[in-house]
Amino acid sequence: MRRILFMMWKEVLELRQDPRIFSIIFIAPIVQLTVLGYAATTDVTNVPVVIVDADRSSASHALVDRFTASNIFRVVSLASSMQEVDPYLEKGEAWMALVIPPRYGESIKSGRPVALQIVADGSDASSTNIALGYAGNLIADYAQDLMQAAGRSSGASPPGGIDPRIRVWFNPTVESRYFMLPGIFALLLLVVTANLSSMAVVREREIGTLEQLNVTPLSRLQLIFGKLVPYAVIGMIDALIVLLVIVFWFEVPLRGSFWLLMGMSCVYLLTTLGLGLFISTISNTQQQAMMTSTFFFMTPMMYLSGFVFPIENMPSWIQPLTFLIPLRYFVIILRGIFLQGVGLDTLWPQALALFAWGVTILTLAVLRSSKRLA
Repeated sequence: MRRILFMMWKEVLELRQDPRIFSIIFIAPIVQLTVLGYAATTDVTNVPVVIVDADRSSASHALVDRFTASNIFRVVSLASSMQEVDPYLEKGEAWMALVIPPRYGESIKSGRPVALQIVADGSDASSTNIALGYAGNLIADYAQDLMQAAGRSSGASPPGGIDPRIRVWFNPTVESRYFMLPGIFALLLLVVTANLSSMAVVREREIGTLEQLNVTPLSRLQLIFGKLVPYAVIGMIDALIVLLVIVFWFEVPLRGSFWLLMGMSCVYLLTTLGLGLFISTISNTQQQAMMTSTFFFMTPMMYLSGFVFPIENMPSWIQPLTFLIPLRYFVIILRGIFLQGVGLDTLWPQALALFAWGVTILTLAVLRSSKRLA
């Protein structure tokens, strides 16, 4: 028992000698709990909707007002045809579209049945299911109010009513694996390559060989390039293996370009390897590198990237922080290629942001590494 107590005391002394790992253990969980306590929510609110009003009557305006007044839906545009809806769904600017047919007002007034069409983006299966349920309930309540109003005026409930017809794009069966697996693809590449690159460099520093390499004729860039390229190759091999499993085992369709997916994966590896190198510059031990990577980078990226929780549902003061998360951009790119089949003409803003993030973090890591080991 006495030996166990001495061992415990030794660990306490080691923690006290290293203020950074001490802060990682106690401060990082508090920061994560504070941020994620607001961001980690499964409630669906502020759902962006495009409304196609082909009737332009007082009855159709009343239905649009129901969606506008709801705190669940946010009308982002009033379109005149379905052709105008496609860009909103493809770019993720809207989750669904409500189509009001011509002569909708006349049908409501005469008591004839009328069909409403709802087109939804099924890329996010969980949120789409909830949003569709909300939309169906809202339309059903509105139809009930119309029938009650008609019954009071005529003394009897007229025949007819509103028949909402729902179509789901990109994921017709609304299966959650179509939404989750592309995100897992991105997360696996992040965890594997960032951890491998950071731990390898720190391990060299721990055993003293990194200083020995520093006095060789190798330049700083040559040394870093030689350290990171093998992990980039490992990352691409992992990407191919995971892609094969997703497509052939889980049968998630790859509707977009395979080569575009590989190209974007290379850009993403630039960010993850740069992140791993940066973590190695602020860590002295492998334990520090692992805990810094987990608490300050991996976990916040997973929760704030839209991989698990929709960014639109997060508080307004947290949403700007998500633009600093490279995983956010790659998840959008993956779901766009896998499910929507879109190309670089649609995904170029995310691709450009991901490339800029990678160049910035890699440059910062190289500069900081040079200062520490010169």
